Amino acid sequence: MGRKLSQKIESDKAKNLPGLFFKQAVKFRDAPFLSVKEEGCWISRSWSEIANDVLALARGLKERGIERGDRVVIVSENRPEWLIADLAIMTLGAITTPAYTTNTSDDHLHLLRDSGAKTIIVSTENLLEKLMPAARKVPAIEMVVIMDQSVTLDVGDFNISRWGDLLSEGPLLGRDKLIDVINRTDSACIIYTSGTSGNPKGVLLSHGAILCNCTGAHMFLGDVPGFKQGCETFLSFLPLSHSYEHTCGQFLPISIGAQIFYAEGPDKLVANMAEVQPTIIAAVPRLYEAIRARIRRGIEGVGGMQQKLFETTIALGRKKYESMTKLTVKERLQDTALEYLVRRKIRARFGGKLKTFVSGGAALNYDVGVEFLALGLNILQGYGQTEAAPVVSCNAFEKNKLRTVGPPLSGVEVKIAKDGEILVRGELLMDGYWNRPDETNETIRDGWLYTGDIGVLDEDGYIEITDRKKDIIVNSGGDNISPARVESMLTETMEIEQALVFGDKQPHLVALIVPSVDYVSEWASKNKANYNLELFMEDVEFVKGIEHSVDRVNKKLSIIERIRRFILIPQAFSVENGMMTPTLKLRRHNILSQYGKELNALYRR
Repeated sequence: MGRKLSQKIESDKAKNLPGLFFKQAVKFRDAPFLSVKEEGCWISRSWSEIANDVLALARGLKERGIERGDRVVIVSENRPEWLIADLAIMTLGAITTPAYTTNTSDDHLHLLRDSGAKTIIVSTENLLEKLMPAARKVPAIEMVVIMDQSVTLDVGDFNISRWGDLLSEGPLLGRDKLIDVINRTDSACIIYTSGTSGNPKGVLLSHGAILCNCTGAHMFLGDVPGFKQGCETFLSFLPLSHSYEHTCGQFLPISIGAQIFYAEGPDKLVANMAEVQPTIIAAVPRLYEAIRARIRRGIEGVGGMQQKLFETTIALGRKKYESMTKLTVKERLQDTALEYLVRRKIRARFGGKLKTFVSGGAALNYDVGVEFLALGLNILQGYGQTEAAPVVSCNAFEKNKLRTVGPPLSGVEVKIAKDGEILVRGELLMDGYWNRPDETNETIRDGWLYTGDIGVLDEDGYIEITDRKKDIIVNSGGDNISPARVESMLTETMEIEQALVFGDKQPHLVALIVPSVDYVSEWASKNKANYNLELFMEDVEFVKGIEHSVDRVNKKLSIIERIRRFILIPQAFSVENGMMTPTLKLRRHNILSQYGKELNALYRR
């Protein structure tokens, strides 16, 4: 794929993940590695400092009974201590088991019982408070390690250890002896899939699976202009408990000697981008949709000549990307001028040094991708699953086909089954679902991962995903319909924030719709009313605005895809209410358990 990398790929020959890290720590020593904002200033710590803390924590855990194969749960927001804990656990040959900070007490209980964990590492008092009711019900838990010294919560007679106390005991001796016996085939972590239905399953990943991902990702980054080992900067903000960020936001940066900044939170993300000037950002499509909407709102608010220049930039950028014909002389001159008048200013909002965005975790809306490219913001769509550590493929800079998810990474084989399902093979595959042999055997057959996604390989070997096998709606006429496609088109409109399409075994489609904040605010302003979505939903004129939006989308759809009726709901789908996964996919099962009766009632009207 593209040019050959002259730079050595450390992850290619590494025996295990902590071994990779310590080798890089020796190489980069006093260079800044991890940075976090404290009291308004970004504070950086070097590779050597972090390596010393990893060894100190490993010693503290070892002396308190953590042994090879033990499961240790991490419950923490993204921060340097997360990476330190992860590597310390793996250094002992133990298995990291991350938990989402958004987990309920019941979620924690399932994970603790299912994994058989004996130790928990938790960061803040708020997270500890949510965790303890579950921990008290699991006798196997022997110790809780608390990161923050400020935590004062009374946890009764639990065996509590303080992070600072563990580090103060000094570094682990005989590190190399411990690490040398860890092989690529040994287990590194159990990542619990957030799941769109039912209890999460623990995906057991080996050191080699993640290292294989790092090597493949390193090779596709080699095509990005300006990419250089030891010179890249990442901004970490997706939860490290998810395999996407765990690999692409932590171990990939380690493998290329990059610096990692930990974002302050979703509300500070764009501001943080401007401050830390990242060169590579890996995120889910929802972020790119939000960025696009934010840029457009800002331009539309200004209006006039700036809006005209912006729309011309989009139009010319789209033509350059999509058209087989070249721009005219006049258009080329315009395009050059717009590079200075529009694109440079937009890029400056993201720090001005960004080399590429990477999109994964769900399907990227094609129009969103085209607009990013038109604005001079390179975006590469990839594809993967937790069961594949998680990256399977990614578009190449030199040949970026936005309607695809790119070719398989180096070391990854992909083929299409007779029924269209995408199958994957290689070192990146999971060892199986923890304690679920039957489901493992159903998912991995003859060495191939059955992804559950439907797709094709184009003439360049790029993967084009056409559907999700389990999410396909089959209407009463026997037609197959992709709900995700229709939902994506609905949420592109200004009036609709979120949508769920329904209609399996039914004569036509209906939908649940969450009106957008922008539409509600605008309607309230025009009607001189206080913001009250539940009250507005009873107003005929307010509902008509949504109807007009649905009608516009329906005109672009085939007859079988059109939405005949819909229900408005005031509560957005979110991680907190269980309607979305942490990577912002719809939990259809949960949503339908709450709204299924109302949706079915639409067919009786």
